[in-house]
Amino acid sequence: MNRAGMAVVITAATLTLTACGAAAPGDAPADPMESASTAPADPMKSTDPMNSADPMKSGDPMESADPMKSGDPMESASPDGGAAVPQALRFSARTLDGQAFEGGSLAGKPVVFWFWAPWCTKCRADAPAVKAAADTHKDVAFVGVAGLDAEAAMKEFVRGTGTDGLVHLSDEKGAVWTRLGVSQQSVFVFMKPGGETAKVTGPLGRDGLDAEIAKIKSG
Repeated sequence: MNRAGMAVVITAATLTLTACGAAAPGDAPADPMESASTAPADPMKSTDPMNSADPMKSGDPMESADPMKSGDPMESASPDGGAAVPQALRFSARTLDGQAFEGGSLAGKPVVFWFWAPWCTKCRADAPAVKAAADTHKDVAFVGVAGLDAEAAMKEFVRGTGTDGLVHLSDEKGAVWTRLGVSQQSVFVFMKPGGETAKVTGPLGRDGLDAEIAKIKSG
């Protein structure tokens, strides 16, 4: 076969292969890296334990237990580890017989504060009922708070009313009166063991006292 015939045969074969989808001679073979291939997952983009469990976002234990938000026990705990001391009981005073007295010693107890003055006729009228109530309710602390006069007159009032069995505070400067929000006499402040208070103006008499005492003993 001459050269012209060979060229015709080669050309015909090339057209046939091309029509069947085969690569023509001289074409670059298909790159397997360019075929339908999916890039492998980037390990840096996969689930990173440092990203999926950020301790700063999932609840820092240092933020969830802030003593300043949950109630600092140093703000309310009694120095001896007993009952919490309400603000109203955070005072120091002196009794009429010269003894030091700490309001915090009353924490956790039902308390009857009786605010009186030596020259007050209503206070003198209340004295027998207060004495009888104190003798009856042994589980309640009774504290007289004398003011608005000299200490000598206060002591004379106690002797004259027979209430020397009670604790009486000498409050000539009115510090305890101010602490418990009292500005006149005869006034009672009834305190529950938890520190809640109720202020009632006297005279109350025995029935009135018993009714108020029942409230602080029940709560």
